[in-house]
Amino acid sequence: MAVPKRKTSRMKRGFRRSADALKQPTYVEDKDSGELRRPHHVDLKTGMYRGRQILQPKADV
Repeated sequence: MAVPKRKTSRMKRGFRRSADALKQPTYVEDKDSGELRRPHHVDLKTGMYRGRQILQPKADV
């Protein structure tokens, strides 16, 4: 049976549990296409970011 050699400190325990406080990622509705996208990210369907064409839009195959 595995037994810890030392007691886990409150700090190390807190580091491990800090991920429990993370919430789900937020999404915003795109003004042009109406699709959901992450804030401050390029819309992958249209390739637009802040009103400018950054990427070529994905072709539907």
